[in-house]
Amino acid sequence: MKIARHKLLLLLLLLALTGSGCTPKQTYRVIDGVMLGTRLHIIADSPCDTLYQGAMALDREAKASMSIFEPTSLLNRLNQNLTDSLDSHILRNILLADSIHRISDGAYDITVKPLVEAWGFAGRKAEEQPNVDSLLAFVGMDKITIEGNRLRKKDPRTALDLNSIAKGYTVDLLAEYLELTGAENYIVDIGGEVRCKGVNRQGNPWRIGVESPFDGNMTDGAYIERRIALTEGAMATSGNYRRYYLNDKGQKIAHTIDPRTGYSRTSRLLSATVVAPTCAEADALCTMLLAMGDEAALAFTESHPTMAVYLILAPREGDKFEEVVSPTMEQLMM
Repeated sequence: MKIARHKLLLLLLLLALTGSGCTPKQTYRVIDGVMLGTRLHIIADSPCDTLYQGAMALDREAKASMSIFEPTSLLNRLNQNLTDSLDSHILRNILLADSIHRISDGAYDITVKPLVEAWGFAGRKAEEQPNVDSLLAFVGMDKITIEGNRLRKKDPRTALDLNSIAKGYTVDLLAEYLELTGAENYIVDIGGEVRCKGVNRQGNPWRIGVESPFDGNMTDGAYIERRIALTEGAMATSGNYRRYYLNDKGQKIAHTIDPRTGYSRTSRLLSATVVAPTCAEADALCTMLLAMGDEAALAFTESHPTMAVYLILAPREGDKFEEVVSPTMEQLMM
């Protein structure tokens, strides 16, 4: 899905080109900060020195639209039935999410929000025993339709959670902004979701690591299983090794919820990495694979050899992870 240029990007470009914001083409700039509540890292050969300000403007725009953590965001107002009007961000995310839902046999579904909250994620405390059957009654992409720029719900209790796609989408917006400012070589990383183009300072492809998915790994790159080399495209990874808890029975409750059953999805599949043209696609697809579970994800990867997929599975015996690498992904590995 090609994400159209947003009016905000054009405004940011005009601001960047006004006054002393830009200088002649020079060395790569490095921008570090916080965006969407997680780390932001940019390396780009843009001639503009207002990249950080542009990124923060996009951060405010994305939160005001798609965040479930901002009380007054448009998404929260849609979920609370205070409005039915969609902006271009949410509309594009719903359309892409629907296309992923269709190929996932229902494993990917952005109406999963009530279940995610009931199991203690998305900023909520877990219910002692979620009433899954009751919640499933208003979960499902078939519960929503779009008419023009308006969201229609069959059940007012249906609520959307775009956390599995919105961060990747914002990476795409930021990458497009960099290109509008003149960047020909760049990498954008928001919390491990990445999009890049061209080459690094040494003239080589950008190298992106895939972390080791052992439970509790919070080291941000200290333990790497593989490295992917990209000169254009996006990459995202989903895993259940960070956001999880153990219930009173000692069972692992992971943040990936299967919308078909209503329960946390844990399997031998520990992490799924996807390379795609856009980060929104990569983001949604790797979440889809994780929600499918190991057997279905393996079957999907085998039946889609042109898709760049890297799966890491728990060992059947011993302590070495098992790997599944699609032919297309194999060509990108270093």
